[in-house]
Amino acid sequence: MSLVKLNIKGISYSQTQNGAYALILNEVDGERKLPIVIGAFEAQSIAIALEKEIKPPRPLTHDLFKNFADRFEIVVKQVIIHKLVDGVFYSSIICERDKIEEIIDARTSDAIALALRFDAPIFTYKNILDKAGIYLKFSPKEEKENESIIVDEIISKEDKPSTDDSSYRSHSLQELHDLLDGAVRSEDYEKAAKIRDEISRREPKNK
Repeated sequence: MSLVKLNIKGISYSQTQNGAYALILNEVDGERKLPIVIGAFEAQSIAIALEKEIKPPRPLTHDLFKNFADRFEIVVKQVIIHKLVDGVFYSSIICERDKIEEIIDARTSDAIALALRFDAPIFTYKNILDKAGIYLKFSPKEEKENESIIVDEIISKEDKPSTDDSSYRSHSLQELHDLLDGAVRSEDYEKAAKIRDEISRREPKNK
């Protein structure tokens, strides 16, 4: 499978869903864009890395990882978005130390936040871009004006159910355990925590 190089177009936020952001990646030698829904913390970390002039007074988590890697002479060579399952992107960080290469599994938002700090290239496979890439049929001015609408459409395609605590009360324990497994697999830890709370409320505590 051939790799396609990507660069970061920017981060947009949703006006209808609080705390939801979309990271937009550009195909370097093409017109497709790869949108990835990320959380507020990751969006902040990526935005700070993009704005070179902004220096937090204390290291953020990704800055700490970079400092740690520099101290032990570990270099991030590249990031590869290698899998897409049920709308969730999976990535690998390709590292090198003493000319020995290691591959580390990572959330895509974390991988990209680190790639920026190491000036490492970002790639995906052609079949992933064929599946999830989109064409934005706007001029640059129209795209800016319709930015929030585009993001809301991207996020709505995730089809995430409500995470309101009350929405889980009608489920059986087995259904809750299945939902919990699904939330963990999709890395929706906020949802997983709420489901876990509902399970704990029903199951007797071990004595």
